Amino acid sequence: MAYRIGVDVGGTFTDFLVVDGEGNASIYKTSTTPDDPSTGFFRGLEKAALERNLSVAAFLAEVETIVHGTTITTNATLTGEGAITGFITTWGFRDVLNMRRGLKERQFEKYAPPPPLVPRHRIRTVEERIDVTGNIITPLNDDDVHSAADYFRQQQVEAVAVSLLWSFRNPVHEQRIREILEKELPGVYISLSIDVLPQIRVYERNSTTVLNAYVGPVLTRYLGRLQEELAKQDFRGKLLIMQSNGGVMSPQVAQRFASNTLLSGPAGAPMAGVFYGSTHGFKNIITVDMGGTSFDVALVKDASPAVTIEGQIGEHRIASPILDIHTVGAGGGSIAWVDGGGLLAVGPKSAGAEPGPACYGRGGTQATVTDAQYVLGYLDPAFFEQGELNFDGEAASRAINTNVAQLLDLDLVTAADGIYQLVNNNMATALGVVSVQRGYDPREFVLVVAGGAGPIHAAAIARELDIPLILIPRESSVFCAAGMLISDLKHDYVRTYATDIEQIDLKEVNRLFQEMANTALDTLLAESVRQVDMHISYSADLRYVGQFNEVEVVAPESGEISTQVLKEMCQAFHDRHDALYGYSMQDAAMELINLRVSGTGRTDKPRQETHAFAGEDAGSAKIGQRQAYFDGGFQETPVYDGLLLQNGMQLNGPAIIVQPTTCIVVPPDFALLCDEFNNYLMYPKDKYVTELCTSLQ
Repeated sequence: MAYRIGVDVGGTFTDFLVVDGEGNASIYKTSTTPDDPSTGFFRGLEKAALERNLSVAAFLAEVETIVHGTTITTNATLTGEGAITGFITTWGFRDVLNMRRGLKERQFEKYAPPPPLVPRHRIRTVEERIDVTGNIITPLNDDDVHSAADYFRQQQVEAVAVSLLWSFRNPVHEQRIREILEKELPGVYISLSIDVLPQIRVYERNSTTVLNAYVGPVLTRYLGRLQEELAKQDFRGKLLIMQSNGGVMSPQVAQRFASNTLLSGPAGAPMAGVFYGSTHGFKNIITVDMGGTSFDVALVKDASPAVTIEGQIGEHRIASPILDIHTVGAGGGSIAWVDGGGLLAVGPKSAGAEPGPACYGRGGTQATVTDAQYVLGYLDPAFFEQGELNFDGEAASRAINTNVAQLLDLDLVTAADGIYQLVNNNMATALGVVSVQRGYDPREFVLVVAGGAGPIHAAAIARELDIPLILIPRESSVFCAAGMLISDLKHDYVRTYATDIEQIDLKEVNRLFQEMANTALDTLLAESVRQVDMHISYSADLRYVGQFNEVEVVAPESGEISTQVLKEMCQAFHDRHDALYGYSMQDAAMELINLRVSGTGRTDKPRQETHAFAGEDAGSAKIGQRQAYFDGGFQETPVYDGLLLQNGMQLNGPAIIVQPTTCIVVPPDFALLCDEFNNYLMYPKDKYVTELCTSLQ
């Protein structure tokens, strides 16, 4: 039996989706082990092996592929526990990195910039200068490089980032610095801007290159341990690492471009959304993933997840292409608290994996969203987390009473409902950021819901934004892990070619496109991708002359830009600019800034199996009833076993559907249908599901 495994290491849980050769899926969860995430990784493998009466080694012998999303680099950045890093830049520009852009992003707040990844004393400058056209004005002074290497040796640096002025126009000086550093500092991780981000904008380039150096040794050590342990267990399959751009890559490429994993975990959700949405022909979807720590939102238009080059991690800019995922601190473990003004707040702090919400029975005393879900009757302790937790309902009530209800002079249930309603509002606002603020109407999208806690809140979020249809995959609790299994190998490349549209040299544009395409093909070939599975896509960043921000416009699949094609791309820019900002200037002068290439290597996908029609009556799946809170009071609510619901079964709210790793709340004004893939469609009672599906395709 050939197995494929998706692994997503989250802030609270590590999720596993195991798919066999016939498409059958199994779900496993283990608590995340922050000190060494590989511990939770192998505990999950042990659970999967035990269920099949196999040793871990015997199980891994039958595993074809493991796709791993990791938070190792994210956590290293957020906690300031990355590598001791040095930075080399051009003489006279020592402080550009830590001066950042010199702009306040939150204009009306007093706040300090984040702690620098590289303190000023570990930033060294070298005499050299290349101009905007790539000509060498001042040759590189090798002595300065040797001096910097000596200093870094004294500082015991583990990584060095190198980003020189205009190096992307002529890389020779950075290449020479690498030669010297590799001889002077053997074993030290070297990160060059000409490899990581060879494009215009000095701060963004510096920051991304430094981030790559800062997390490179951390990721390299982790992947080394992981591969070593897998080898001990005789694993001979393929290990792939999830990237922030929605693709996967080999461990070797991941170690070189470690910054590409900074949003590795959440990137699986939009890819899974495309996969599950395609079963009904849905191309416009919004994915939401509510885990234990955070709530991640992403928009997918025409089956393509939105991508941005303006990402941040710990307030440090990363300009590599990443999926446009908006994250807020609104997970099941988010802590409810009363601020100094006497107002209820939820998040962003989380109870995390240890001790977790009070109801986990691990000594937690803070009131969390999960505790509120229990008090309102939505959670069943017997099913929660496969019954493995020592669930403590009294602790949940005590935490909410002590930390919220008594401080606000409320009864327990009203306080719990306040927590529930407030976190719903926070999540609905997050959806508005990726839809309304990007020029899209959420009423034209399907809401695809994921995370162990997501389906409890899905209907409330959809109601707030008037989203007409909700799709909840049966594997929603391991949604990101599922997305990783359907992701392709993907590598992004960029070259700056800044010029007015009227002065573009099309031969040079096509040469740069072809150069990047060849690099992409070589990388995919090194990852054992077959020629027939390779695909290259092209795009360009355009803007009006005088603007600060660009808009990415897709180029033809051929990568050949003619005068007519350029004209069509300019019109596409006007149209997208109008959608984003509410206006366009058809007669205004325009300029090209960057050229981009994305190389994709298609991977085998797990199949979505259809199931026989089981009738409309869901009575056979009913396992009881209990009191649950809706519309200001408790109601007797039927409870269904989600694993018994089959194709065609329908039910009206109020209802609760329980599964070992998730729970679906169907409010009184909603209905639910189990579709032919045994996933769930939830929608307002006054709508017809077939008409909704047709209108949203």
